[in-house]
Amino acid sequence: MSGAQLRFSVIVPTLDEADEIEETLCRAAAAFGPSPEMIAVDGGSSDGTPALASRYASVRSVPTPSRGRQLREGASMASGDVLVFLHADTWVTPDAGAHIRAAVETGAVAGCLRFALRGPRRIRYRLLERGVNFRTRVFRTATGDQAIFSTREAYTACGGIPPIPIFEDVRFVRAVRKVGGFRPVRATALTSARRWEREGVARTVAHHVLLRGLHTLGVDPGRLAERYR
Repeated sequence: MSGAQLRFSVIVPTLDEADEIEETLCRAAAAFGPSPEMIAVDGGSSDGTPALASRYASVRSVPTPSRGRQLREGASMASGDVLVFLHADTWVTPDAGAHIRAAVETGAVAGCLRFALRGPRRIRYRLLERGVNFRTRVFRTATGDQAIFSTREAYTACGGIPPIPIFEDVRFVRAVRKVGGFRPVRATALTSARRWEREGVARTVAHHVLLRGLHTLGVDPGRLAERYR
């Protein structure tokens, strides 16, 4: 199938994202058209997120919040040729669909977008962006903030996203790289800077590095998710 014929399924896990979800879905629908399949999987929002999301996407709920479980549930509903896993506070640039189509047409089975933060143009944010994107280019890795994508075949072949509450993105990327080429593309995923603003860049990075190290050592993801929250 040529890149022009590929149909996207965009899967968004949500939890109390009423302020963000409509803009995120609108931008994604425009970038991944024509007629992308839009799926939101809610983890128990109390702020009306599911009702807002239902204006733009099919909505399913899970009993308790778990990003990995929500993404896996959404993937099980999806019928598109390419699955895009998009965080509810991440806006994709209008060229995202075109770049992913080109990557898949030339042999990539999975990949991600470039990382950027929405917020004040502060030097520490620009340095953070450069660091994340350098790591992605060199090590062919990604986090969920980068709108990870995969062909349906590669997703199935690697076992899919594990139903765990944190670091599901890390595990999925490791698994899907074994199936075929993982390619970062030149479109951008613009993620809200709210967490970085609230906690500070240095503290947020240090916390993430600690949790990722504990994950590598085999600490239970449920315990890590509690520390993350």
